[in-house]
Amino acid sequence: MGPQRIVCLTEEPTETLYALGEQHRIVGISGFTVRPAIARREKPKVSAFTSAKIDEILKLEPDFAIGFSDIQADIAAELIRHGVEVWISNHRSVEGILDYIRRLGALVGAGAKAEAYADELRRGLDAIARQAATLPRRPRVYFEEWDEPPITGIRWVAELIRIAGGEDVFPERAAEPLAKARILADPDEVVRRAPDIILGSWCGKKFRPEKVAARPGWDAVPAVRDGELHEIKSPLILQPGPAALTEGVREIARIVRDWAQRPRP
Repeated sequence: MGPQRIVCLTEEPTETLYALGEQHRIVGISGFTVRPAIARREKPKVSAFTSAKIDEILKLEPDFAIGFSDIQADIAAELIRHGVEVWISNHRSVEGILDYIRRLGALVGAGAKAEAYADELRRGLDAIARQAATLPRRPRVYFEEWDEPPITGIRWVAELIRIAGGEDVFPERAAEPLAKARILADPDEVVRRAPDIILGSWCGKKFRPEKVAARPGWDAVPAVRDGELHEIKSPLILQPGPAALTEGVREIARIVRDWAQRPRP
């Protein structure tokens, strides 16, 4: 049977449960949910990322709540105090996302479907990696998930950049799970690492390439010089769920492929 009345405090459990055909179990979702679009139309929105409408959640009589990371610890604690069972995942890698899908499927009694779905996602990643291996060159990529202060990409993003044929210019920071450890105290470090491509995904607000290009000294960055500043929408890449492993990585691969195949002077 598994839980029958699930509140999803972030987007990735919603997207996963819909993909598994288990959406009937969901009674409430995050207000940031955009995937799948139908979820916003048919499920009540009861949480943000760092806050939640606890009273509204309790009115839904959930028997399970699913969230992500230490950032939602206070929400989880409040629900637990009201007798709600809570699962807070904390996966930060591509393998972690695939394992998350398998575990979530098992929790709702859809283990076989989840295994098949995770395998399908893995095959898609492998296909992208094979195509990337044929590229004539690999670009150096700077991924920025916030601008003030600049914050570099998290681990699964760095891994997807490599799968798509690029090289993350801050691999040592990608290993840090907390955003505060990925803050660039010295933005000139980007200039020194000379990325060929800059990818921006400013965690819910519009990426402004002209603002990035105008940073002092950044006109020397190859990506700025060549106009290789691109936005990847946050729901496609900053949620550790299926979107990142499908549309997110495909968008990175498209940008990398276009760069690699462009004639050089």
